[in-house]
Amino acid sequence: MAVHVVRLGSARSPGEGLRVGTVRHPPRGVAKADYASRGYYDVWLPELAPSAALVKAGQQAQDEGTERTWRSFERRYRAEMKRPDAARLLDLLAAISHRMDLAVGCYCEDERRCHRAVLRALLAERGAKLA
Repeated sequence: MAVHVVRLGSARSPGEGLRVGTVRHPPRGVAKADYASRGYYDVWLPELAPSAALVKAGQQAQDEGTERTWRSFERRYRAEMKRPDAARLLDLLAAISHRMDLAVGCYCEDERRCHRAVLRALLAERGAKLA
């Protein structure tokens, strides 16, 4: 049992478990009934996505590729995840990881410059079992 960190819309891996979307918006052009079957997510938790303003900063960090821009994004996302509602959800996912397999993800191609890299670290800091 563990948390897998995935790219939404990708093929599911064996043993991945429940897939949780941590994105601000559902996939465009995909019927709600098809989210799971097309590899997006089974459950949507937009509360774990960066705010709209921070998504723009994250896209800038991806485009520029500078460490300074990325560190700023990471610092701001971590601050958002300290909000009580987000912190409780992170604690819940960390606890669930010891009982069942689950996956959390985002649409970004490169995890190294995506909030899911920070999400992986936040879950690890809460004692989640990571795949």
